[in-house]
Amino acid sequence: MTSEESEIRQPQSKTELFVAFTLMALQGVGGVLVIVQHELVNRRKWLTQAQFVEEWSVAQVMPGPNVVNLCLMLGGKYFGLAGALAAVSGLIMAPMLLVLTLAILFGGVSDSAVAQGALKGMGAVSGGLIIATGLKLSKTMPQNPLGLWLAITFALITFAAVGIFRISLIWVLLGLGLLACLLTYRALGITSKLQEGDTK
Repeated sequence: MTSEESEIRQPQSKTELFVAFTLMALQGVGGVLVIVQHELVNRRKWLTQAQFVEEWSVAQVMPGPNVVNLCLMLGGKYFGLAGALAAVSGLIMAPMLLVLTLAILFGGVSDSAVAQGALKGMGAVSGGLIIATGLKLSKTMPQNPLGLWLAITFALITFAAVGIFRISLIWVLLGLGLLACLLTYRALGITSKLQEGDTK
C-alpha cells in the first residue's frame, strides 16, 4: 500500500456526500471536473489520483454526463443506491435552482452583445481548465499497465481522431477503447503470472 492509499478516507454519511457534491457543483463554473478532481483527491482524499483516473475513465465510457456517472459510482460504492441518489442530488439540485432563478431574472438579456461576449469568454476559460486538468491527471500515465509510451500513443491517437478528424466519439470508444481494454487485460494477465512465478 502506497502512502497516498494509506491516507484515503471515506464519507461518513449520505448527508456528507450530498453536501460535498452540492459545494462542488456550486464551485464548478464552466465545468465541474476540475473542482471534483481537486475535492475528491486533494482535499477530501476519498480517492487517490490513480483511482480518480480509473473511475473517471469508466464514467466517460458510460452513457450520460461524466460527472453524474462519477457521483453515482462513488455514492453507490460507499452507501449503495441511497448514497448514489444522495451524491447525484447534491450535484444537480442547487445548480438547477440557481439556473432556473437566473433564467427567470435575466431571460431578456440573452441576445445582448454583453451576454454573448461573457459566454464566449467563459468557454475559453472552461477549455483552459479542462486542458489543465488533463495535464494534471496525465501524471498517472507511467503507472498504467500498458506502459507510458503506449498510453501516450493511445492518448494522441484519440485526440487526433476526435479533435482533428472529427470522428464520432462512439466510434472512437468502440475502436480504440476496446483495443486499449484488450491490451490492458492482456498486460494485467502477464503481470499477475509474473507475480505468481515470483512467489513460488
